[in-house]
Amino acid sequence: MLYYDIADNVTAFTTTREGGCSIGNYASMNVNAYCGDDPEHILENRRILCGELDIPIHHLVMPHQTHQTKVAAITPRFMEYTKEQKADFLEGVDAVMTDMKGVAIGVSTADCVPILIYDPHHHVAAAVHAGWRGTVGRIAEKAIDEMNRVYGTIGCDCKAIIGPSISLDSFDVGDEVYDAFRAAGFDKAQIYAFRNGKWHIDLWECNRQQLLNKKIDAHNVHVAGICTYQSSDRFFSARKLGINSGRLFSGIILR
Repeated sequence: MLYYDIADNVTAFTTTREGGCSIGNYASMNVNAYCGDDPEHILENRRILCGELDIPIHHLVMPHQTHQTKVAAITPRFMEYTKEQKADFLEGVDAVMTDMKGVAIGVSTADCVPILIYDPHHHVAAAVHAGWRGTVGRIAEKAIDEMNRVYGTIGCDCKAIIGPSISLDSFDVGDEVYDAFRAAGFDKAQIYAFRNGKWHIDLWECNRQQLLNKKIDAHNVHVAGICTYQSSDRFFSARKLGINSGRLFSGIILR
């Protein structure tokens, strides 16, 4: 497990591939139910994870992400939902936020960018899944906007973590992806884009800039600097292992 020092009363983390019971390209700590892994292995891995985090398993909140920009608030009412109601609520959600203590909200990734945000003034947290489509859709900015709307969060109060994900050197894309970034207002120099057969785009910087746009101080944005593609022995990478492989889980718990 990779832990982040974001605040004394907050647990922020990213799982690694180590410590679980899954096999093959899911080996071994996969807790994601949407990537083809054995359901019994997933359940046991979730038990292991929740034991490590000292929370009940029903306090582990994992949305079904679809590379969109929907943000959902996890509330006491949500915690009373049935399993089916929770699944319906979390369908198509790519960012979650809460002010509830003892609940692990998080997102699953395997090259996409996980972003954890903490507002110490209101004791509020958010977890954001930013693939290239979500990055183009400025989901990081939208998550902070939603935190402001629901909880009163102001960006300048926040801290943020950009977790393990694919790096500039490893993220090569076609013209259509580069054109989507350009059409969305991302400047070539700003995102350190370069062409070496294909375009390379810095998703870490694209999302860091969004956090800065929302007035989070640069000193309060921590970039893990770990490339999942280059470190696929320890971190899941869909590009390296294939789509039928495990996912990392980046989460945050208010204590």
